[in-house]
Amino acid sequence: MKLESQLVHAGDRKRNHDSAIPSTTPIHLGTTFFYESAEKLDRIFGHEEEGFSYSRYGNPTSQALEDLVASVENGHGALATASGMAAIQIAVQAALVDRPHSIVSSGDLYGASISMFNQMFAPLGVDVTYVDMCDLEAVEKAITAKKPGCVYTETVSNPLMRVAELDRIAELSRAAGAAFVVDNTFATPVLVRPLELGANLVVHSATKYLAGHGDVLGGVVVGDEEHIAMVRTLSRISGPVLGPFESYLTMRGMKTLALRFERQCQNAKTVAEWLSGRRCIERVFYCSDPNHPDAATVRRLFAPGLYSAILSFEIKDAQKNSIMQFMDRLKVVVPGTSLGDVHTLLLYPAMASHRDISPKQRERMGIRDNLVRLALGIEAVDDIIADLDQALRV
Repeated sequence: MKLESQLVHAGDRKRNHDSAIPSTTPIHLGTTFFYESAEKLDRIFGHEEEGFSYSRYGNPTSQALEDLVASVENGHGALATASGMAAIQIAVQAALVDRPHSIVSSGDLYGASISMFNQMFAPLGVDVTYVDMCDLEAVEKAITAKKPGCVYTETVSNPLMRVAELDRIAELSRAAGAAFVVDNTFATPVLVRPLELGANLVVHSATKYLAGHGDVLGGVVVGDEEHIAMVRTLSRISGPVLGPFESYLTMRGMKTLALRFERQCQNAKTVAEWLSGRRCIERVFYCSDPNHPDAATVRRLFAPGLYSAILSFEIKDAQKNSIMQFMDRLKVVVPGTSLGDVHTLLLYPAMASHRDISPKQRERMGIRDNLVRLALGIEAVDDIIADLDQALRV
């Protein structure tokens, strides 16, 4: 079954003996489950038989979502979590069990991911090394020197839109015995499926493209057979699970993911080309650019004709005050802190996603104070361009 059909059908309409089958997964609110016999409940608690006992361990609505995401990412299983950051935390923890407590990570990451590594993992004795994931020689040297338990990167980096050679990094990780974890939030399984390229664990902020409507906070971890079992074991202990309402809404949103994402990618490409012709724009970062530093990797790994739905651009000679004024003039584009919604969102990294990163480190990362990130929605692209045009005028 192709991806578009999986998004519509996977996880739904599970049979339950001879009872009626609902056309969409119900919202199961019960926290506790019991059976006609204590013997059956005992078997379920002992993992001898599939079933539900307590919603921290598993919930029918959340399991339906997990089945759907595992299907479209081609994984062995999945865990729905309370946020994207919770998904990253438990995935990295699972990767480091019975492995060296060392992480080799991309240095070009979402700011909260860097903060998690530096402020949560490092104080617990986990060695964290940052490297340019688009420099395979540097990656190989870091893996050889550090012998990490986990290698971590984003499919498309936030916010500079770099694209690493995931399949080759997977080979390097596997040869070193490290688990390879990939944040696939920006790309979605419509663009890239990292597990098919050799990753062991994939994480998503379900808040973004999967749910897609700005009304859910959630995350998902998808894994291969070896690693998803440990993810679930850790989850039964710490309980970072997604509630049934959020699971239902995410699942409903995913049914239109392919349609939404394709439209958003088309809008992003059109807007990127328009911005490139504006004299007030210093630079545009977008994956369709033939001069993009990773253009060959984009052509090789991305779905044909799609280049992601996010771009970043630098406004010439702009400082924080003028960026704020530009944001205040927007009427259609929403100056919000997220991405992946049906409406277009603009974010100022220095104020939001990378606020906790020092100015010097942001500068080293290439995130200058005149950089903004644009996540395209599904509006008419002419309306998006007209809004940007009026807001950029001074």
